[in-house]
Amino acid sequence: MSIFEAVMLVCFGVSWPLSIAKALRTKVVEGKSPLFMAVIGLGYLSGIIHKLLFSFDWVILLYALNMTMVAIDLGLYYRYLPPRATC
Repeated sequence: MSIFEAVMLVCFGVSWPLSIAKALRTKVVEGKSPLFMAVIGLGYLSGIIHKLLFSFDWVILLYALNMTMVAIDLGLYYRYLPPRATC
């Protein structure tokens, strides 16, 4: 286990609750990128797989928590995405 890995995950994880709270409060998701969130989620999933296969320790919980928050934020993006105009 690396304390630096844990600190990195905590630092990255601080932003997700703020983003989720803003989306819930304003119901506006303008400026968010679903591709960015999906790539970040894939990164957290890769970290979880690495922990499961090679280096299992408690830090896997931080990966899982962060990935869950990204998934919630991504879900809110699609929930509050304004409908597209049709011609």
